[in-house]
Amino acid sequence: MARLFITPREIDFISDITKELVKDVAGQRIYYYRVREEYSNTHDVYLEATEKVFDPPIELEAFVEWGEVQHKTTNFGVDTTNIVTVYLHFRDMLDKDVVIRTGDYFSYGASFYEISQAIPISKIFGQVEHVTGMKLIGQYARKGLVDKIPIGPTSEEDTDADAVQKEFNQQRGFSENAAGPTNDKRQLVANGTLDRPIGGPQNVLHDGVSSSFYGDDS
Repeated sequence: MARLFITPREIDFISDITKELVKDVAGQRIYYYRVREEYSNTHDVYLEATEKVFDPPIELEAFVEWGEVQHKTTNFGVDTTNIVTVYLHFRDMLDKDVVIRTGDYFSYGASFYEISQAIPISKIFGQVEHVTGMKLIGQYARKGLVDKIPIGPTSEEDTDADAVQKEFNQQRGFSENAAGPTNDKRQLVANGTLDRPIGGPQNVLHDGVSSSFYGDDS
């Protein structure tokens, strides 16, 4: 598609619509853990850090494709493997000043994954400087490799307070919502092309039986 017809306004529109789906509808998220090599204890021979030091986790809204969990019996016992594919919004990474690197980790549910690939995807209408997102390939990190407690939601069988998500907070381009700062920006509003939404970000509550989304929270 020629640049004559796909202008910065169309690029901003595509970005904002995608953000709305990711942040205000889907509600999936991962937690990104950046490895600090300068503080990690690296083995002199194998050049691997047996004790990794991480920056505080960063919550990132995403689309997540769950891979099948496989169990393989080896001479050392049962080996569990799993691969997940994560799609991140590219401009959201720019807004949050987050640079995704291979070799870093993220958590999804109760598991941690090492990022084996971080690939820009989908050039927007052939315009090489604009991409829709980042594709992450995460490989299951065995227990003990990341000495962190997973941040929920994790599983219904867990007893932690955040094991089951009971609240979903939209963002809608506002700098804050009920959960705190969002670092969210909708470009058409920032440019003055569109007005800010009349209604603020909605706070949807689920108690396992009813949901405030349907108005049956009484």
